[in-house]
Amino acid sequence: MSPSEAPASTAPTAASPELAREFGLTGDEYTHILAILGRTPTVTELGIYSVMWSEHCSYKSSRIWLKELPTEAPWVIQGPGENAGVIDIGDGQAVVFKMESHNHPSFIEPYQGAATGVGGILRDVFTMGARPIANLNALSFGAPDHPKTRHLLAGVVAGIGGYGNCIGVPTVAGETRFHPAYNGNILVNAMTVGLADADRIFYSAASGIGAPVVYVGSKTGRDGIHGATMASAEFSEGSEEKRPTVQVGDPFKEKLLLEACLELMRSDAIVAIQDMGAAGLTSSSVEMADKGKCGIDMDLDKVPLRETAMVPYEIMLSESQERMLMVLRPGSEATARAVFEKWELDFAVVGRVTDTGRLVVRMGGEVHADLVVAPLVDEAPKYDRPWEPTPPQAEVDAAEVPLPGPATEVLERLIGSPDLACKAWIWEQYDSTVMADTVAGPGGDAAVVRVHGTAKALALTCDCTPRYVKADPLAGGAQAVAEAWRNITAVGGRPLAVTDNMNFGNPEKPEIMGQFVGAIEGMSAACSALEFPVVSGNVSLYNETEGTGILPTPTIGGVGLLADGERRADLALKRDGDTLVLVGPPGSHVGCSLYLREIHGREDGAPPPVDLALEKLTGDLVRGLIEGGLVDTCHDLSDGGLLVALADMAMAGGRGADLAVPEGADPAAWLFGEDQARYLIAIADAGPVLARAAAVHAPAQVVGRTGGTALKVTGQGAISVAQLTERHRGWLPALMAGPAPGAAAVP
Repeated sequence: MSPSEAPASTAPTAASPELAREFGLTGDEYTHILAILGRTPTVTELGIYSVMWSEHCSYKSSRIWLKELPTEAPWVIQGPGENAGVIDIGDGQAVVFKMESHNHPSFIEPYQGAATGVGGILRDVFTMGARPIANLNALSFGAPDHPKTRHLLAGVVAGIGGYGNCIGVPTVAGETRFHPAYNGNILVNAMTVGLADADRIFYSAASGIGAPVVYVGSKTGRDGIHGATMASAEFSEGSEEKRPTVQVGDPFKEKLLLEACLELMRSDAIVAIQDMGAAGLTSSSVEMADKGKCGIDMDLDKVPLRETAMVPYEIMLSESQERMLMVLRPGSEATARAVFEKWELDFAVVGRVTDTGRLVVRMGGEVHADLVVAPLVDEAPKYDRPWEPTPPQAEVDAAEVPLPGPATEVLERLIGSPDLACKAWIWEQYDSTVMADTVAGPGGDAAVVRVHGTAKALALTCDCTPRYVKADPLAGGAQAVAEAWRNITAVGGRPLAVTDNMNFGNPEKPEIMGQFVGAIEGMSAACSALEFPVVSGNVSLYNETEGTGILPTPTIGGVGLLADGERRADLALKRDGDTLVLVGPPGSHVGCSLYLREIHGREDGAPPPVDLALEKLTGDLVRGLIEGGLVDTCHDLSDGGLLVALADMAMAGGRGADLAVPEGADPAAWLFGEDQARYLIAIADAGPVLARAAAVHAPAQVVGRTGGTALKVTGQGAISVAQLTERHRGWLPALMAGPAPGAAAVP
């Protein structure tokens, strides 16, 4: 029997070891379930256990390591463990945010996989009582010339845009990369940020014996059954046949659900609320009961269905979208029903809170599940999997990889390469300005979104450099956090907190588990040093196809605050005659760099080291300059190093600059090295910047001057900004308009 099928009989049916294996449970896990129950489970009970104990829901391979992440700060209202994290931004306001993956579904059915990823993360945020104000995404695709890449890219982007645009939430930032490691397993990480009253945050713990348990939203169908289990296994040759496990979304219905929930939240009717995400009614009811240390008695005959002859197993495991489960204050049912019926949504009292500590599921006069709630959560497997540290990589001597020609010719090749090429083809399909509070949208270091009706603004970003994590997980994990911190700092924001999405391969392989452990250690160190706690997140493992895993990709989503949204910086060069000041060390590391990969065809070497004390020093200096109104043009240095950063600034401002490589410096390392803790500033008078840097012992030096229509590097050629822009903007549209799969690859 397929996991997406169920017995046709309405009577409870006993499970079997064979069915347990089909549901993704190991022999030992099934034996443990038998010991807990003291009997053979029904098919419905086995289904409930299988999803609650799946990697996706239980974090069984990662729980022991996630505890190492710092999660507290004076401004943290709610850390990991709820639908989303919550931070205080003053004036009685709170920001609610989280990131989640929809990797496997998006590979199988890119449009719906990506669309429902957006829908799910939106619900996680407004479930907490917040109105969503921004979406972000981080996308990883296979090699550009792989036959599936264009199809997957087009479908994912259309799905993200189709859902976000229709519900009216701006998509303001993101990142997109290409690498052959993602050929068989793309990554689609979606992040939502919302705004709420700090004293009106809603939680998921059920309470109130006898209180009604209410189902609201869309009807339940057969889409998405065992989606959580599918997301907890690596792909094989027949994975595309798993389309029934991919949910189908309706953004218009979600918009109605959003408004109805927020309207009811203005009353005192809601005791607890939980999104029906992965594992649907199962996870929502179990988590609410477990957090409230109570039980729930549920009558599935009351659940609104859109398909006939559905049985308890299907109803409990369906991942149909746009649904919520609530516990209401007794006597408020009529008020709540009126709200949801006004918004043309289903409303049904499907159960009651009990004092038994059990989840009881009834249908057709029969009990199909009667389970103690606590073991579904507390006794879920917790594996301390064997792990091996990643062997250290040798440093790459820049002298071994000299410039093959003038630096400006190398720059032209780099700026049109897949990871550095302009991604406007993607973000132009997203509405980034709806709600009218987007100050700075896609294309900068961080998006800036006004806190409506105030002078404040939020700085939002998501980032990761997977090639660093593969070479050195500890340094790569720290760099991912530091990069998000720098992105927020570069626009003038004070970084407050992060959400993460831990995308890795098969954790049963010690080398993969070692990548995870190392990345957590690096992230933990960076979050602590930079006072940038983790308040929410997601783990996505088994991102492999027939044994080939992705690059380890711990995506970091960051949120920061600008006390005055008018005191901000962006990367566009604004004036001729400005002095270019590099804050931070000069370039010296080419290992793991895009220069090494794209120009010399090598993906080896140690990544640049991460000095967290220096990150804090240079970041605080730069932020103070922006807050003080001295600097309005700033860009952090990351992929491609100094010359690529300057090219970004020149193209954004439509003006050129002159740069001089210092005598004795290696030009490849100085121009294209990816050393960390660095910012490039353009300012009329460099004196105050250099003075402040000297006062705090931060490295800073004048490297050039703005002006003209070309980028010039002394002794290394020149290239017009117009030519550079054409190269930068042309690659992705050419890819998407290119030959049919199987024809010649796009250059």
